[in-house]
Amino acid sequence: MAAPQMFHQADESPGERVATIEPFRVKLAKHGLRLERAATTILQINVGLRCNQACKHCHLEAGPDRNESMADSTIDAVVSFAKRSWFPTIDLTGGAPELHPRLPKMITDLAPLTDRLIVRSNLSALEDGNPDQLIGTFKENRVVVIASFPALNPAQMESQRGAGIFGTSIRALKRLNAAGYGREGSPLELDLVSNPTGAFLPPSQAQAENRFRAVLKEKWGVSINQLFIFANAPLGRFGRWLVETDNFEQYVGRLASRFNPCAVEGLMCRTLISVAWDGTLYDCDFNLAKELHMGGKKVNISELKNPPKPGAPIVTGDHCYTCTAGAGFT
Repeated sequence: MAAPQMFHQADESPGERVATIEPFRVKLAKHGLRLERAATTILQINVGLRCNQACKHCHLEAGPDRNESMADSTIDAVVSFAKRSWFPTIDLTGGAPELHPRLPKMITDLAPLTDRLIVRSNLSALEDGNPDQLIGTFKENRVVVIASFPALNPAQMESQRGAGIFGTSIRALKRLNAAGYGREGSPLELDLVSNPTGAFLPPSQAQAENRFRAVLKEKWGVSINQLFIFANAPLGRFGRWLVETDNFEQYVGRLASRFNPCAVEGLMCRTLISVAWDGTLYDCDFNLAKELHMGGKKVNISELKNPPKPGAPIVTGDHCYTCTAGAGFT
């Protein structure tokens, strides 16, 4: 039997470590599986890498020192593509989308073109500038807010995201609740995403959701609709942190050992197009971090006439073990 290939981080920097695991493509083949596209239902738009935080778990290495931002011409191309191709869900992400000056215009342009328009927020960025005005735009266009909130423990969150972030995040959640988001009976949806703050895999989502709901309500009077809990991809800043803390080999080995073939059918990459800030197309946000282009070649959104057809192959790498560990990453 051939020796297993090596799991590589996104950055090939000095001192990079690798872990010996079975290549993801070999694992799929052993289970008689092929990772191919279904009908494309989600258009994900990464508006830039600028962020007011530099989180330890960020696979894209977004932060205050990043200047990459989607240009007006690319935004126009994305809106044009959305007009000629129906996507039930459009997902605006970053970086921190709130820091893009054209976000309100993007929302008003895209909201009529989809059933479900999502803005992903780190909450603290929402508190910058004029939050009530931006939340008003969200509310007027029935934007779904999916907010990062990695831990209920302030010290844990701030070790990952920076001092003072916990209190700022709670204030933002309360502001969203006051506008009707996350309230029982309200059509305005507020969901949270929690990622582990260390080198371990997340607990059961149902169990964690019950705990988050109870603690947020009891301690801070905050209500939400749903909690999503996902593993961190060993890429970018998180990958380097794993190396620096001597956790890289153990972490990626744990991901691979928990491969769940039943998770493959529901993977987000099967139904999603990811558009980078410069218009380049990817199968998912993790492939964007790895610069693994959709279809194996660099194509800009302005060149794409129609979404990829069902049955088209998806570009994979060993980081895909993140999305197939346990219950999966959908």
